[in-house]
Amino acid sequence: QAQVEEFGGGSVQAGGSLRLPCDASDIDPNNYCMGWFRQPPGGKREGVADIDRDGQTTYADSVKGRFTISRDYAKNTVYLDIENLKPEDSGTYYCASTGVWYCFGEIRESAFGYWGQGTQVTVSS
Repeated sequence: QAQVEEFGGGSVQAGGSLRLPCDASDIDPNNYCMGWFRQPPGGKREGVADIDRDGQTTYADSVKGRFTISRDYAKNTVYLDIENLKPEDSGTYYCASTGVWYCFGEIRESAFGYWGQGTQVTVSS
């Protein structure tokens, strides 16, 4: 079973920025659709961004302009960069893969079969 792992969570002040890396074993993040999801405390998990093998990206409307998903091909790592953090960005952030090279246009949980354990982000005002 492929393993996906997120890093980089922590406590940040509002207005700051954060970079969340994601690695995977047994699958190559460079060749698969990789996505990021977040789950606020007590809330539902939502998709925020994904990137396919060719670098095509999709973002949830709620994060456009502040979140950037990217890939470092040399490091086999996918990143989620978050700027101008807000308290409502707090939650658990999950990295996931569809296990195929393409994404599905809409960032749907059901499309992603490989998940990390999540990393916690806390934004204080």
